[in-house]
Amino acid sequence: MVNIIIETSKYLMILLIACYTFFNFRFFSFPDLERKRIVCSRQNQAMFLIHLLAYLIIYLKTEDERVLAFYGAQVVFFLAYIYLYRLLYRNVSRLLVNNACMLMCVGFIMLTRISFDRAVRQFIIVAAAAAVTWIIPYIMDHVWQLCQGAWVYAGIGLALLAVVCIVGTTTFGAQLSLEIGGVTFQPSEFVKITFVFFVAAMFYQSTDFKTVVVTTAVAAAHILILAASRDLGSALLLFVTYLFMLFIATSNWLYLGSGLLAGVGAASIAYLVFPHVQTRVAAWADPWSDIDNKGYQITQSLFAIGTGGWFGMGLYQGMPYKIPVVEKDFIFAAISEEMGGIFALCVLLICVGCFLQFMMIAGNLQAAFFKLIAFGLGIVYITQVFLTVGGVTKFIPSTGVTLPFVSYGGSSILSTFILFNIIQGLYILKRNEEEEYEEG
Repeated sequence: MVNIIIETSKYLMILLIACYTFFNFRFFSFPDLERKRIVCSRQNQAMFLIHLLAYLIIYLKTEDERVLAFYGAQVVFFLAYIYLYRLLYRNVSRLLVNNACMLMCVGFIMLTRISFDRAVRQFIIVAAAAAVTWIIPYIMDHVWQLCQGAWVYAGIGLALLAVVCIVGTTTFGAQLSLEIGGVTFQPSEFVKITFVFFVAAMFYQSTDFKTVVVTTAVAAAHILILAASRDLGSALLLFVTYLFMLFIATSNWLYLGSGLLAGVGAASIAYLVFPHVQTRVAAWADPWSDIDNKGYQITQSLFAIGTGGWFGMGLYQGMPYKIPVVEKDFIFAAISEEMGGIFALCVLLICVGCFLQFMMIAGNLQAAFFKLIAFGLGIVYITQVFLTVGGVTKFIPSTGVTLPFVSYGGSSILSTFILFNIIQGLYILKRNEEEEYEEG
């Protein structure tokens, strides 16, 4: 009987997330707010049904009463997050709130299936991060001196990266984290935000050649420190972000072409200098030749994706625990194995929907500083998604980057909340200005 419920629920969840994803893109076609609100309400219904079905299966398979309490706590959190956000900010982007909740919902489901204790820890971090970052849209709307702190942003970012490079904890060959009072966090997750603010503030002041040179030098310093820490995933993320922010600010194709050539050269040097980069590239190029060692992680990921097929094995029917650090870098493979390729593709399309919303917000903003921030954070977000999914599917070498809102990790969760709330703040700011103009 349980197996029948699992099999039936699997198809229902695929149908529901397909509907959710359809509404995600249908939202953009409606000009009036009322129809957009209806679409967002339907998204909420689909999300809560997926959540209910998934935790019903988890309870039936584990018979652990803690699962029921955990499910209830999540329902309360999602309802509070959705409706309190609307209460606090009248002009909030409901689509971004819904997508954030949907991605967190998928993350909670998979983490609970993989490790209940880690799922609970993740939930506590999510609840705390949500409460702390709710104030960010208010700050974006009321603090006008943000564009004047370019060197403050640069100083904070470089200082944090330098400390990690010197005394950071090494994980999988890279110095990534700091431990303070028993709490471990990854500074590069937050530096990517200060980095965007630094670049936006510099190009807001001027885009002349001198400013470009100075900004490029400071951006290169960020990337070089990350390279010295062997955190090449974050280094690549900052490089791509800076290159596109430079192009958007200047519309100079020469800068874009020169940057791409410099990136190819830097990647070649990194390959020659860092043994762990050579290992990852070798594992990517031919994982089957060393399947028990260098290629183990990627081959297990490919096995999981292939086994799941389009419709998945069903929750608790696969073996995601065979993939090393599956709850972090490779959670997309776990989703593909048990929830199915269609479900995983819908998760990816939801991320793309978030990116499109970021770009639309950036395009509607008048202030150059805010426009660059929205664009830069959008590039950070979609590049991180690409690096994660690309590494899991063997499209590119693994970079150790997490999937925002889905993967396990406190620093990743908090930085993603900050990123989304900054974008929300810019959206709310624009909508408030439009309302004042209409009333005037």
